[in-house]
Amino acid sequence: MTQETQARAKPNIRVVLFGLMIAMMLAMLDNMIVSTALPRIVSEFGGVNHFTWVVTAYVLGTTVSTPIWGKLGDLYGRKAVFLTSVVIFLIGSALCGMSGSELLGGTGNGMVELIAFRAVQGLGAGGLMVGVMAIIGDLVPPRERGRYQGMIAAIMAVAMVAGPLVGGFITDNLSWRWAFYVNLPLGGLALLILATSMHLPKYRTEHRIDWLGAGLLSVGITAIVLITTWGGNEYDWASAQIFGLAALALVSLVAFGVVERRVVEPILPLGLFANRNFALISVIGFLLGFAMFGAMNFLPLYQQTVQGASATNSGLLLLPLMFGMLVVSLVVGRTITRTGRYRMFPIVGGVVMAVGMALLSLLEVDTGKLESSLYMLVLGAGMGFLMQTSMLIAQNSVEQKDLGAASGAATFFRSIGGSFGISLFGAIFANRLADSPAGSAFEGGTGEGRGMDLTKLKELPAQAREVVLGGLSDAISHVFFWAMIITIAVPVLAWFIREIPLRTANAAPPPDASGEEQAEVALGKAPVS
Repeated sequence: MTQETQARAKPNIRVVLFGLMIAMMLAMLDNMIVSTALPRIVSEFGGVNHFTWVVTAYVLGTTVSTPIWGKLGDLYGRKAVFLTSVVIFLIGSALCGMSGSELLGGTGNGMVELIAFRAVQGLGAGGLMVGVMAIIGDLVPPRERGRYQGMIAAIMAVAMVAGPLVGGFITDNLSWRWAFYVNLPLGGLALLILATSMHLPKYRTEHRIDWLGAGLLSVGITAIVLITTWGGNEYDWASAQIFGLAALALVSLVAFGVVERRVVEPILPLGLFANRNFALISVIGFLLGFAMFGAMNFLPLYQQTVQGASATNSGLLLLPLMFGMLVVSLVVGRTITRTGRYRMFPIVGGVVMAVGMALLSLLEVDTGKLESSLYMLVLGAGMGFLMQTSMLIAQNSVEQKDLGAASGAATFFRSIGGSFGISLFGAIFANRLADSPAGSAFEGGTGEGRGMDLTKLKELPAQAREVVLGGLSDAISHVFFWAMIITIAVPVLAWFIREIPLRTANAAPPPDASGEEQAEVALGKAPVS
């Protein structure tokens, strides 16, 4: 990128960043708002046996589409592809809000309509998450990228806490439909800002979409998400259904690997994994998603049952987690920009995160809110070291032409890890609870103790309530113990990351440079649109 190009693009960076932060907030916030509104949705539509699909459909749409959006951005230009994903997300949001209403005829099954429209919304959200990171990679040289990605990580931290609070307010004071309608004005603002102010480099490339690879990858990912969703809940882990899905996933992904080696423009270039840094950070991203998303789901459960907090207050109790992640993300981002060094951060982050998980594994019935808040602060700090640094390393490991694919892959592995974590930690929790003295209180239920209405714990006799709360806290602390075991692998793997100097300007690689050298300097010289 020439000095003249940089001069034209730089004044718009802050405006564009504001639009990108709104888009990322929408993608992260939506699922958490909807989770709070789910009880109200079920009471209106019924279909309690299928209500988890309201969340699963969104996760499935997001996970399946993430690597595809990344590659489409590489091929057709990130601006048009990203704006398309915003439009799809907003259309899905509007349709979700209209589910089962007279606006759609009012004759269909509201729950089925909502699940289908959530999948559409998830398809758009996949483009939002990967697009934001890839666009920052286009606009900002790697040396300065940490600061901006730190801001995005801070937005993610805010969304984790703001989601339940906003969802609770909407559910209590407005129709549940506004959990979806709230996206429209915010998304419209982001669309307007980005359409008018965002100017990105254009790269010439062969426009050949690997439709077969995209289809095989989608089938394989769908099978994996269904395994992690249904395993131990809808079906036994040793059931024919789970084995069938596992076989489908294996065959699809093996076929995908064969196809990707033969096509000109693969959806997920397998050559990326020949780069040590990219391969390591992909595994770290998977483990990060596994431990973080899997275990964090149990914090609100502990707060609302064992500590007796309301749904809204449990969101406020997560503020130390958000604060730790937000502050550390911003500090780490600025430090990377100032020094150009990043290798130490995933190592330190992995250690701190493991310590946070270890502390949370000490949770008991009588653990005070201040003590648990300090534990969450440590966990949040560890996450702050890792969240944006992992994306920065993934992007800095590849050439500019593969930036979207790399961003998509990094997001994809974290998402898949989260899916596995939520499912497997759910099974660990359920099994531990069943083996505890409180297990009899949950007989007849499935999954995470659904045989008992946890909102009625206060109605139990004091002795029975103490037994149940003891079983719950023990099962939850057991989940964090296993999350700690998983997290320990993160700093071990991060130790082997090679620190490639971050570029201070967007410059094209020398034509005779080796592949690894090109990965260090390739950002292209294309004009800005």
